[in-house]
Amino acid sequence: MDEDNSSSTESHKRGSSALQLGPRKKALKSDPLISHGQHFGRTVFALCNYPSLLTNMSIEYFSAEEHREHAVFEMLLNSYLGLLKWLKEGSEEELIHVGELIGKGAACARGEDTKSLKLVIIDWIAPAVVPPLPRNSKISWGFNHPLTGRLLCPAELDWDDADTKQGLQSGELGISGDQWPLFVYANEVFDPEDPWNGLLRSRLLVNAFRHIFTSPSSVDKEPKATHVGNTRIHGMTTVTSASVAYVATQSLLDLLEDPDERREVTELLLWWNHQIFPMSSAAKQPLKANSALSKIHQKRAALKDTDGGSA
Repeated sequence: MDEDNSSSTESHKRGSSALQLGPRKKALKSDPLISHGQHFGRTVFALCNYPSLLTNMSIEYFSAEEHREHAVFEMLLNSYLGLLKWLKEGSEEELIHVGELIGKGAACARGEDTKSLKLVIIDWIAPAVVPPLPRNSKISWGFNHPLTGRLLCPAELDWDDADTKQGLQSGELGISGDQWPLFVYANEVFDPEDPWNGLLRSRLLVNAFRHIFTSPSSVDKEPKATHVGNTRIHGMTTVTSASVAYVATQSLLDLLEDPDERREVTELLLWWNHQIFPMSSAAKQPLKANSALSKIHQKRAALKDTDGGSA
């Protein structure tokens, strides 16, 4: 390979972050990697340039952004049997093709989920609302309808304020990615003194999660599905931070990955596992601080520390 081609290839490999979407590719035939990409996009990272991710991770030094890329890269390797062999033995062209298949799956999942949710979400939020929400026209949706406008209004703003409502409807009042809609809060109630209170615990989000991951009929109390849901197909037994962010809004993923918010995120995922996987070990409540079992664990930990210090 001559110098010009070499520099061109290197530019292609390092031109952009692997956690940003690359150019759209022509649709390919069905493949198991597409199915895996659907689940990986829903549960780990939704908007990712998979060909770049698979071909860029041979560097020794990682910047802050590359550390995040590498974490996603390792999760991708661990999630699909045989991917490591491709990485070790396959050519760059083959890796790019594998990445395109996974990326196609993730993109298909987003499209399918968006389309299917549009058909049912009106029934969840407005079974008998006045004025009615038309199913085949979005002109009167969003901020143009009093119900959907309230749900989409940034939580810290007052939808009942005339200036706020007019600004949102006209587009003059811009909304940034760190302003989350009221519908992500339980009972659509936002506490400015405790922003974690009720965050990502709304019934609307639980319905959307069940619709996507278990089955559309599991939104009801008694599942009536006639096909196996995505959780069983992919062996999913716990809720992930990324899967919660996926059904809400992608900008929330940064919050759920923040180490400083670990305690609140742990409590949040425990709540979610109670809703989706109530029989799973992940749904078990943490030990009470003064319970007998907790004290046994504390005593055992103290003995280990003593033994380790005297060794």
